[in-house]
Amino acid sequence: MSASTPSKKDELIHDWNEVARKGRVIPHHVEFLDETLRDGLQNPSVTDPKIEDKIRILHLMDSLGIHEADIGLPGSSKRAFDDCLRLCQEVVNNKLAIKITCAGRTVPGDITPMIELSQRAGIPVHVYCFVGSSPIRALAEEWDLDRIKKYSAEAIDVGVKGGLEVAYVTEDTTRSQPPVLAQLFKLAIDHGASRLCLCDTVGHSTPDGVRNLIQFTRSLLDGWGADHVELDWHGHNDRGLGLTNAIYALEVGADRVHGTALGIGERVGNAQMELILLNLKLLGLLDHDLTHLMEYCQAVAEAVGWQVPINYPLVGSDAFRTATGVHAAAIIKAENKGDAWLADRIYSGVPAGMFGRRQDICIGFMSGASNVNYWLKARGIEPNDALVKAILARAKDSDHILTDPEVMDVVNAGA
Repeated sequence: MSASTPSKKDELIHDWNEVARKGRVIPHHVEFLDETLRDGLQNPSVTDPKIEDKIRILHLMDSLGIHEADIGLPGSSKRAFDDCLRLCQEVVNNKLAIKITCAGRTVPGDITPMIELSQRAGIPVHVYCFVGSSPIRALAEEWDLDRIKKYSAEAIDVGVKGGLEVAYVTEDTTRSQPPVLAQLFKLAIDHGASRLCLCDTVGHSTPDGVRNLIQFTRSLLDGWGADHVELDWHGHNDRGLGLTNAIYALEVGADRVHGTALGIGERVGNAQMELILLNLKLLGLLDHDLTHLMEYCQAVAEAVGWQVPINYPLVGSDAFRTATGVHAAAIIKAENKGDAWLADRIYSGVPAGMFGRRQDICIGFMSGASNVNYWLKARGIEPNDALVKAILARAKDSDHILTDPEVMDVVNAGA
């Protein structure tokens, strides 16, 4: 057995992440709700995907083990309703495991289309009805608490009487006052809501805020004997803390976290679904096959017209690409040992193969002979000293990583 097989990994990688860890408090049964086709499409720079693209994305979500997908606001337009119905029918016709969620305001007219969707498609549709709960929002909208409560009760009643499970979503929860939240949560539960969604709508929260809010809400539920009510965390990324907060929310008691592919969403976006899954996989908390994670991100980027930054984790073109001689040499030596496990980790904290990618060695101004030899052999070209030196000389005189055609120019010149 190779010394670097996963059973021996502790001998090769000392994991400081596990030193004095407070405990593996994230349970294995946590859930994920994908908001790409709803909140993601509220980004001002994306295009609304064609229904064929939405169907492909839904299938990829299902393949990744994502539990629910928010497919939009069916009450907003005929096109939105038709797309939602087609996606519901796709779940039924293909026996997909993923469940369907729709969003709407706390207005009966937004909830009734969800009931119609459920009846026409023949599957449950999870209602997520939202209302602003923070004082700053109430001031702008000229709402008082009684009015918010009235809207909330009416909308929840419509969903429950229509036979659907209802989640009560308080927008801007992370800037809302505790007494107001307590009243709204109690009303929602009394009217039949089975889930509360805590929202960091403007990306205000830090991990301390996540902990305080979830613990506050849990204490209310415990005091009311409402153990059946589950908690969602929906976070935005305005402070750059969306991913961190999502994982922290699971540690401190959320049952489900929301995210979007590539973090697309309003303003700077949401917690990144693929990075939530990646991190939980690396923590040993997910058994799902995530080799389609790259395809999922690419499908969304293509469908909405999104440019992925080259240095974006996992998905960016440079995520597993190196032209540095020392790094490349180490990867090549590992591969020469016939040890793919070692090669995928020697210079990468994220194993590329686990997520549908591979290590990529290029040739540039910081490269060595190892890079050139590897590049040539990977393309079935037998290296020799003169050719390697010629390619390296071209690279050292360049201010960028050589493109494949640039390397081939040197190869062909020496042929």
